[in-house]
Amino acid sequence: MTEDNNDNASGKRDHSSSDEAALSARLGSLDHRLSAIRDNRKIRTDQPGTESGDAAARASAMAIGFRLSSELVAGVVVGAAIGWGFDRLLSTSPFGLIVFLLLGFTAGVVNVVRSAGVSQGKR
Repeated sequence: MTEDNNDNASGKRDHSSSDEAALSARLGSLDHRLSAIRDNRKIRTDQPGTESGDAAARASAMAIGFRLSSELVAGVVVGAAIGWGFDRLLSTSPFGLIVFLLLGFTAGVVNVVRSAGVSQGKR
């Protein structure tokens, strides 16, 4: 009966060692596949024009938006300032402010349209 127990114990050891070998092989295969995926992701993020290109495009679009909005605001502010100045000099309040504010708004819109490239002027 002791031989039976020794055979049974050695059978369990053989079975567990083959399970450990299979598990070790599977873990090695998984590690290899994960490292390949990590390397692939690293290569893709290092290349220009992928995710960093999207961020650059968004930053460029925001820069264009800020430039266009500042041109519109600048036209209105300059027109209002000129109108206020004329009103102070000529005592025509509020007509100079209203007229030049509208002219400044118009000039701002024209600048925005010109900068955005919407109007195609004849050359």
